[in-house]
Amino acid sequence: MSHRPPSGLAAVSAALLAMSRHLEVRDVLKTIVASARELLDAEYAALGVPDDHGGFAQFVVDGVSDEQWKAIGPLPRQHGILAAMLHGGKTERLADVRKDPRFEGWPSAHPDMSDFLGLPIRDGDETIGALFLANKRCPKPEGVCGFNAEDEELLSTLAQHAAIALTNARLYERSRELTIAEERSRLAHELHDAVSQKLFSLRLTAQAAATLVDRDPVRAKGELQQVAALAAEAVDELRAAVVELRPAALDEDGLVATLRTQVQVLDRAHTARVTFAGAGVRALPAAHEEALLRVTQEALHNALRHADAGHVDVTLARRDGATVLRITDDGRGFEPTATRRAGRHLGLVSMRDRASGVGGRLTVESEPGKGTTIEMEIPGG
Repeated sequence: MSHRPPSGLAAVSAALLAMSRHLEVRDVLKTIVASARELLDAEYAALGVPDDHGGFAQFVVDGVSDEQWKAIGPLPRQHGILAAMLHGGKTERLADVRKDPRFEGWPSAHPDMSDFLGLPIRDGDETIGALFLANKRCPKPEGVCGFNAEDEELLSTLAQHAAIALTNARLYERSRELTIAEERSRLAHELHDAVSQKLFSLRLTAQAAATLVDRDPVRAKGELQQVAALAAEAVDELRAAVVELRPAALDEDGLVATLRTQVQVLDRAHTARVTFAGAGVRALPAAHEEALLRVTQEALHNALRHADAGHVDVTLARRDGATVLRITDDGRGFEPTATRRAGRHLGLVSMRDRASGVGGRLTVESEPGKGTTIEMEIPGG
């Protein structure tokens, strides 16, 4: 009789729905691994996505703590039993993976594993990943595999749906990359137009100053002051564009590190003091992190370009089971109740849309002469 938690068809259905619900590849991988481990009642589960260089582009585990995973070291290579999953194209069910002739050992911090079930995840003829389970939680004699044919069939079904979910997530990310590329192209075009106009005006003003310097020094001085102002505006346009066009390293660095880096760049680029504090915030779904990043960028843009702020403070913190982003500046402020037109100008509508799009809310507090505070709160973290 199969030893499986009393989950049944409802749990299988829930796992398949969870896989189809996510759009980010990393979220899909995590859901597949967690679902497989829970459904087959295994102590450990892992999923590897191969790269083109004999390693894994991504490798997700479940049942191993973050501390233990860090101690294990670099991602595994495609050798031994892992290679068999990716290149052999068939399911492997072993009583003791350590006794398999293809087994090549593992790092000292690696958990001890015995019985093993693994199979490839395939999209047509292409192997796009491999799913591994180890240490079935059930009574079993020494040298006997706890995983049975029913487990193998269930994992095969899960892998087929995983292939669909993973392929859909990849298509979504490619579509988003194209959208980002289009947006970057648009921004570059706007940058070119804006800076070209500024430089053209600067050139004409400098020429006017040159013709006046001998016969009308006072007017020439005024023209040179205008040159300085135009040059400063052109620099501001360039600075803003660098921040807008700079790719956000959310996938590699996470939200806190990305925000800290962007704030440091702005602090160096502007005369205003820009600071950041973020502690105790756990990783969030990719869509949530992107929304928080974009709202931060929009709010910083407003504070530094329009509000004439001397100090802008960005904080990210947990509060009552939610993640709270807060951007406060000491700039000129505005009247929130009479700024429908200004709301469009300052991107407030866009920021609210981004917040509501991930189940959060955005509040704006401002008063003429007393600065502005923008707060975004989303569940989780």
